[in-house]
Amino acid sequence: MKTADAAEYLGVSQSLLHKLRLTGGGPVFVRLAGRAIRYRKPDLDAWVNASVMASTSAYPDSTGATA
Repeated sequence: MKTADAAEYLGVSQSLLHKLRLTGGGPVFVRLAGRAIRYRKPDLDAWVNASVMASTSAYPDSTGATA
């Protein structure tokens, strides 16, 4: 699916997906014909499932350390 569709599916902005493509940490994507970016639904679901946490204290702070 296109970035706009993936963002809507995940409930995030397109700009967040763009930033995550540049910095890493986002869902994996497919690059077609040089510039066309597509996401596969199973990859989006896997990214969401990998982000499951039991509490906010388990979330890494800005230094990357966990509480």
